[in-house]
Amino acid sequence: MNLVRSEQSKQGELENIKRRIHQRLVDKVDLSRVGDLKGESFRREIRMVVEQLCDSENSYLNRTERDRLVEEVLDETLGLGPLEFLLKDASISDILINGPKNIYVERRGKLEKTDVEFRDNKHLMQIIDRIVSRVGRRVDETCPMVDARLEDGSRVNAIIPPLALDGAAVSIRRFGSTPLALEGLLNFKAFTPEMVMLLEGCIKARLNVIISGGTGSGKTTLLNTLSSFIQNDQRVITIEDAAELQLQQEHVVRLETRPPNIEGTGAVTATDLVRNALRMRPERIIIGECRGPETLDMLQAMNTGHDGSMTTVHSNSPRDAIARLETLVMMAGFELPVKAIRQQIAGAVDIIIQANRLQGGPRRVLNITEVQGLEQDTVVLQDIYRFVQEGVDENGKAYGYFEATGVRPSFMPRLEAAGVRLPASAFRERIMMRA
Repeated sequence: MNLVRSEQSKQGELENIKRRIHQRLVDKVDLSRVGDLKGESFRREIRMVVEQLCDSENSYLNRTERDRLVEEVLDETLGLGPLEFLLKDASISDILINGPKNIYVERRGKLEKTDVEFRDNKHLMQIIDRIVSRVGRRVDETCPMVDARLEDGSRVNAIIPPLALDGAAVSIRRFGSTPLALEGLLNFKAFTPEMVMLLEGCIKARLNVIISGGTGSGKTTLLNTLSSFIQNDQRVITIEDAAELQLQQEHVVRLETRPPNIEGTGAVTATDLVRNALRMRPERIIIGECRGPETLDMLQAMNTGHDGSMTTVHSNSPRDAIARLETLVMMAGFELPVKAIRQQIAGAVDIIIQANRLQGGPRRVLNITEVQGLEQDTVVLQDIYRFVQEGVDENGKAYGYFEATGVRPSFMPRLEAAGVRLPASAFRERIMMRA
């Protein structure tokens, strides 16, 4: 018990020293330069000042405690405070903050609580404000929910009191500074080499692609990976609510929606950006996620010469994706008959890729499905490849196998016209790989 009290006392002393040093640093250094000077040079300059301030403190800190104190003051001043420790850990895929004292992370598909804490809700609010202000957004009582991003492209959602009852809640979906490469997804058995060959051919032949999946299923990662097959000489325009895509092409124009200002005006929606993008001579349009009326404009763009466009939707199967697209088109407010909407979808979309996160955390491409057209009032879908789950192992992790259905896609002439040749054996009915 005495040891616990001693440790708590020591921790409290370190917190007090850190606050004093931070306050003296603010008084001593022109922190307005933080926005102008980036990189290690400025961090080294601030580190020297912090070390001098540490030396001036009449405290008995050992070398380890002193180094830790310096790093924490630097993170508090130049970074995101306690979050910096978690953001440096590449094994973390999600950071979930439920108030200042409860912070969870996801590693390899498992949630676990961390020892990281904020001092109080005011401290947490300061860090949230620092995150959202960097991308020109705000969060306060009049606008208590916000979507933002970190410098590495990681997605951030924050909701603050009074809507969040136990203190501000923050969800951070991690994206690495470099997108996950194709080889990485193959190593994780997200799909098979034959599936990759087909998808690469579809992108190069400029088929219109919908990536469907639930939350956390890897839609954005898959979209980033597929975009690597786009030729460098094509003009690509991306449209997102919070910019997450990391396209590697040279000729990319990135557009981002804007929320309303404090007076409730000035909002720029995804629909506005899609319509404007059509006037920017795009060869491909990529929408991070269709979730509203912009879906109708996206389908019309796909139908009118912007082949090779891509987007993602939230749904649990290729058939659900069609129903979801119908619902989103209806949100545009036009009294379109269902058959007309389905004709738009059948004419615009060539292929649906269904990604899911299975029990235990593995992410798999469950279906690669061709949209074959419209028969009477029904959009006809045909699986080319699919994943069949067989069960769950002793670690609670789902397993199964990928199989080819034996169907040769009807769009193969388009691939061959684009110079893409796939062997007939790629579509032979068989089990391709167990995962």
